[in-house]
Amino acid sequence: MSTPIKDEAAARRRKLGSSMSLTKRVGLIVGILAFLFPLIVDIPNLPEAGERMLAIFLLAIVFWITEPIPLVATAVLVILLEVLMISAGTIFEIGGGFEPLPAADYFSALANPVIILFLGGFMIAEGAEKYRLDKNIAAVLLKPFAGSIRLTVLGLMIITALLSMFMSNTATTATMFAVIIPIIAAVEGKKAKAGFALAIPLAANVGGIGTPVGTPPNAIAVGALAERGIQVSFIDWMIMAVPLMLVVLFLSWLLLCALFLPREGKIEISLEKNWDSSPNAKLFYSIAALTIVLWMTEPIHGVSSNIVGFFPVVALLSMKVMSGDDIKKLDWPVLWLVSGGIALGTGVAATELDVWLVESIPWETFSPTLLLFVFGMIGLGIANVISHSAAANLLVPLAVSLAFSLDSVDVTVLAVVVALACSFGMSLPISTPPNAIAYSTGEVSVKHMALVGVITGFGATLLLIFAMPPMWELLGLV
Repeated sequence: MSTPIKDEAAARRRKLGSSMSLTKRVGLIVGILAFLFPLIVDIPNLPEAGERMLAIFLLAIVFWITEPIPLVATAVLVILLEVLMISAGTIFEIGGGFEPLPAADYFSALANPVIILFLGGFMIAEGAEKYRLDKNIAAVLLKPFAGSIRLTVLGLMIITALLSMFMSNTATTATMFAVIIPIIAAVEGKKAKAGFALAIPLAANVGGIGTPVGTPPNAIAVGALAERGIQVSFIDWMIMAVPLMLVVLFLSWLLLCALFLPREGKIEISLEKNWDSSPNAKLFYSIAALTIVLWMTEPIHGVSSNIVGFFPVVALLSMKVMSGDDIKKLDWPVLWLVSGGIALGTGVAATELDVWLVESIPWETFSPTLLLFVFGMIGLGIANVISHSAAANLLVPLAVSLAFSLDSVDVTVLAVVVALACSFGMSLPISTPPNAIAYSTGEVSVKHMALVGVITGFGATLLLIFAMPPMWELLGLV
């Protein structure tokens, strides 16, 4: 016989499931209506090709926010609709003297050089997990920080950020929690435990901004800029993002110390290292190290980071260090999601929808700083309630197209600001997978996560908008 408590819990679950289902059903209906609106109603001053692209763009916005179908499904749907509606292979005649791009230009988003770059990063991350490199690095680097609770948390955050620069934020967070669960159990006090648990997603989200392969919004920005002929090298991205990453990481640690971590708290850490010394493991260490060195020395040897990204894929498979089974484990949906964003940007530019958007709003009256502020804050805001990748997919192509039409703001600056701002949306368990993993431990309340996430995200975005562009200009990066 079921108890009243169990019955009540089951009722709550049914209610939650019904609510989510309703949200998705509404999203499906609104998305279809948004798609049909520009096709039925004549939009002033927008040619037919632009109306079709606006229909696709509105559908993507609604579907990525409400998720009536998976995010990756929306991404590939965008590509298919562009091929059917605005490419040279369209099944509908387009008026207005529009010269459509061939369908191959939209399909090529699935194998864009930025996708290859990300593929290489995913292979290295998967290999690091397979050969236990991630856990062993964490054990080695954490040892000097043992003793003080505050220093231990600082060490955890530094290690997490470093790993997150080259591994996915989700994989890094899962790895670090596997390492620190015994440590959290040894910590006294509920607030201190919460501080430990919050440190990992904070550092993973912030660390991900450091390299082009750290998180999908970075790749989306690099890809959108490349489509417009602007190449941002691996090391140039690091020079732009790592200083901000380090500052935000340190300030967020100070915030955790002030809110959660006792000044005099002590903790003993015993982490075992178990290095894999097999020939395959040694080959993996060498290939991964060489790839990272080649990425970071791109200005010296001149080989694009995208091409370098394909090297570990070929080398690891050819030398049988990794197999087809390992490839199956890669996060392919993320790669296709990034492809959808690239294709969206291609369509917006090809149909001159960006020109219409610029002419519809007096953007030219905005100062460069105000424009950065508006887009940065929009990115931060929506990335708290939808995935960072979806937020960047929506905003980066629009920001790049807008900046190209204006003389007042640098294209690279606006694209990078939007991408990084999206990564700072981390105030809720649903904001990003690292937050969800931390929340699932039971050590973190939504209240604490929201408090730390809002303060860190807002502060980091203000630094990004007001402090970083002058520094980038001083360094000659923009």
